[in-house]
Amino acid sequence: MSDKLIDIRNYTSSPSAPLLTARGLCFDAGGQRLINKVDLNVAAGRCTVIMGANGSGKSLLLRLLHGLIRPEEGTINWEGQPLDRAGRQQQAMVFQRPVMLRRSVAANLRFALSVRGVRGEERRAREAETLALARLETLKDKPARVLSGGEQQRLAMARALICAPRLLFLDEPTASLDPASSLAIENLIQGARENGTTIVLVTHDAGQARRLGDDLVFLHAGRIAETGPIKRVLDAPRSEAAQAWLGGRLFVPEKTETDSIKNGV
Repeated sequence: MSDKLIDIRNYTSSPSAPLLTARGLCFDAGGQRLINKVDLNVAAGRCTVIMGANGSGKSLLLRLLHGLIRPEEGTINWEGQPLDRAGRQQQAMVFQRPVMLRRSVAANLRFALSVRGVRGEERRAREAETLALARLETLKDKPARVLSGGEQQRLAMARALICAPRLLFLDEPTASLDPASSLAIENLIQGARENGTTIVLVTHDAGQARRLGDDLVFLHAGRIAETGPIKRVLDAPRSEAAQAWLGGRLFVPEKTETDSIKNGV
């Protein structure tokens, strides 16, 4: 694959400076606070995994960080500046249930490129390379909406990667896939990482977190209960919420946790 397609290692962000930061992030809906005072650093070139029980706010947090919805309080910065349209154009997101346009596989990719103003020979080259990357060459003329679930998710990943995002948000991209399809998606994620893309991945799969992740953020009831290196948090969680979830138990605290355990993210 050509450097133009997904290799973004020519960017010169300082390895010590976070690519994206959130401070005091809050979000309300239906009279309830669903995300509460979240502080988060996303380190450039790494894979940050977000885990937690159903309803803890993982998907909601991803949408906030990507700028799809506005927080009630708090700030989101991209390379030290408020996240704006230019910053969002350097990001991409893949959802658990892929959204397919009513057109062919190849046309889905062409649309993503046309939005970014990529035309002519460069567009054709990127399209061909990305179809090969996602193993979709034989399906390029097929309507995207009749693909299998695994094929649609590969197309969603390809459509995100074709514009060479510096930051890729992934919301449980393998949750409903069989092992072979999950492996194909993980290979795409790993390839993007090797070419310099920063990843933020929501998953319930501890094995997947170990295979792909560097840093882990554990959410409970809209708050960060614990952060740290993947292996440390999974092997020796320090928060009651993470201990309970990883042990297969329901955690219901006497009062809402207010303290985060921060170590290494």
